[in-house]
Amino acid sequence: MNAQIPHWDTIISNALVFDGTGAAPEQIDIAIKQGKIVAKGQNLPAACANEIIDGKDQWLMPGLLDIHTHLDLEVEIDPGLSEAVRHGTTTVLVGNCSLGLCYGAQKKDGADPIVDCFARVENVPKSVLSKCVEAATWDNSKDYLDHFDQLALGPNIAAFIPHSMLRIEVMGLHDSITREPTDKELDAMSDLVKSGIDEGYMGLSTDGLPFHYLSNSPNTDVRIPTQHGSFGEYKKLLQVVRDRGRVWQTTAIIENKLKMFRYFALTSGLLHGKPLKTSALTAVEFPQFRRAVHIFLGFAKLMNNKFFKGRMHFQSLGTKFRIWSDGVVSPLYEELPATCKLIATDYDDVAARQAMLNDPQFIKDFRHDWYLGRKGFSLATLKAKMGAPDLNVIREPHLLTFDGAPIADWNGETFLQVMERLNDFQQGNQGAARSDAEREALALFPNPLLDDADFMLHMLSTYDTKFRFYADVANDREEAILPLLLNKNTLPGFNDSGAHLTNLAFFDGNLMSLKHALNDSVATFSKIVKRLTREPAEFFGLDTGTIDIGAQADITMINPNALRQHDDVATRIYEHRDIFNHKQLLSRSDGVVSNVFINGECVWRNNQVTDALGKKTLGRALRAHAS
Repeated sequence: MNAQIPHWDTIISNALVFDGTGAAPEQIDIAIKQGKIVAKGQNLPAACANEIIDGKDQWLMPGLLDIHTHLDLEVEIDPGLSEAVRHGTTTVLVGNCSLGLCYGAQKKDGADPIVDCFARVENVPKSVLSKCVEAATWDNSKDYLDHFDQLALGPNIAAFIPHSMLRIEVMGLHDSITREPTDKELDAMSDLVKSGIDEGYMGLSTDGLPFHYLSNSPNTDVRIPTQHGSFGEYKKLLQVVRDRGRVWQTTAIIENKLKMFRYFALTSGLLHGKPLKTSALTAVEFPQFRRAVHIFLGFAKLMNNKFFKGRMHFQSLGTKFRIWSDGVVSPLYEELPATCKLIATDYDDVAARQAMLNDPQFIKDFRHDWYLGRKGFSLATLKAKMGAPDLNVIREPHLLTFDGAPIADWNGETFLQVMERLNDFQQGNQGAARSDAEREALALFPNPLLDDADFMLHMLSTYDTKFRFYADVANDREEAILPLLLNKNTLPGFNDSGAHLTNLAFFDGNLMSLKHALNDSVATFSKIVKRLTREPAEFFGLDTGTIDIGAQADITMINPNALRQHDDVATRIYEHRDIFNHKQLLSRSDGVVSNVFINGECVWRNNQVTDALGKKTLGRALRAHAS
């Protein structure tokens, strides 16, 4: 071949290309060589490439960023991260919510912090966590980022310094949850944040949700270390993040609204000398407190104005926030003190839970919590009626739906539907039972059944964790989702990928954001592509999210007709994964994503991963820069 004629590895031709800038798409060809985008234009010469991929009827865009994951664990035992890649994800952000692996296993003095912190906060079984801990061979933040070069990494990975693990690293687990740091210890934490940022970490992650507890005895009633830090500690550590133009990732301190907004106000450049980029959870609409999201976004708008000079957004979710529960083992029920005690027991310790469920005081406490804000005359009930409840826990029987019930007849039915049939059965109508199995089950309930608290207590005492059900805890109204995705004070991507193995699956959350946009217009679709690629990359200071000439060739191609038909709820599956030796709730979007490229290599095609994924080092540890 003539030396003047370029020789490329791959040409993708005829696709409609959304470049991530928000501009109108163009039908152009893209050429890839040695993992880079090297040419774009009309009718690139096919003879100049080793491979031609016909993109006819496909929409092409930069690879999608998943900005809120807990894949820190999975990547160590399955570095290809196929469950993320299959949905068009080419970059994942880890170290969120104050938890991560950047300091290694941190096992010392009998403590096992990774297991202790992750097991309940992210609902990952201890057996799964132990496998991940065993894979941690490093003991410092630099080696953590460097070790990704030795893995057959699929997506790019970028990390936050996790505040809980930072406290443990300096103070030890016991002291990190029992006292304030000394001045020397606080200086040591500050120095670790400085060195981590110099090494390329995106910033610092913290957490304020009141139902995030440790999982190992004797600390099952103690919150994770980040929640023991004072405002002064936060301010000092975040000053390092602020000065270097990096990001603070955090969650709302929902139990104390004044404290929450005081902490959120750390974003303000007016109040603190320079804006602090802040990425907070979360901009979703709660059915029991619909005004909450507008309060959050109103505060962000206030902080981000020219006077307060903030840089704050709330992460939004592109679909219904549906959570499954195994009995009460679920993030949903950590918020109630009584059910929290049940969850604190080891998963296999049925006897401990049964002892509680047979304790009259526990039953009294359970009934109090179950009806708090729902019945009786109290401030909690008044606040709930005013649309500002103290608790967002779904307890109403018409909102809880069986999906994995002990009696097959119940699957797809709400608790209320079963209760109504049970009442009919207890009134003497034996024909209310639709099968022998249901008849036997209905006969076991207390007669008469008093209320839905009795129904739940019976289910727990009879079936323990062996019944599954779900509730839509947020975004139950489809029409509310797109406006939140487009709001200038949000950023799509609260997917929680890799967390809550049996409880939720939003691996395809970004695709659902694209679907909502597509159902509106092509112009809106282009805006959401920007919000899932170039915009988060710029906010977090990452060299990704574009298909500019010279950029790493991370590319996602989708079939728009298949995307229009995609139903993420109907295509979730619950199956065993060998890497965990455990079941996991997973997303499936087969047919929607036609091709995924990472570093120029095709890793997803024809509804399956290619041989390259998990065999070659394709992605890289992204080092953040100030932005």
